[in-house]
Amino acid sequence: MEKIRLMIAGEEYNLSTDDDLDYVAALGAELNEKISALMSSNARISVTQAAIVTALEYADEAKKSEQTSDNLRTQIQEYLEDAARARTDAEISKREAERLAKELASYKANK
Repeated sequence: MEKIRLMIAGEEYNLSTDDDLDYVAALGAELNEKISALMSSNARISVTQAAIVTALEYADEAKKSEQTSDNLRTQIQEYLEDAARARTDAEISKREAERLAKELASYKANK
């Protein structure tokens, strides 16, 4: 576990993390940027309000990403099932073609 110091909205935060420090620093910088932008665009918004709005934006993005991931997993599962059905159908068709070829050969031989 490593420690990192982040500066967000004028406050210093010391964190311990197992994640890559550059990654955590980038997250902190992005969070600071979003909160600062909100505060710059509205002089009456407090740090707490800006942090809550930013947290809601991130929660919305996370929820939508989760739903998109679930939809993609469902689509992939359907594609895999379709592919398995297609392989089964192809194998059945191949066997039928072989059977018909033998039947035709037998018919020609008896003619």
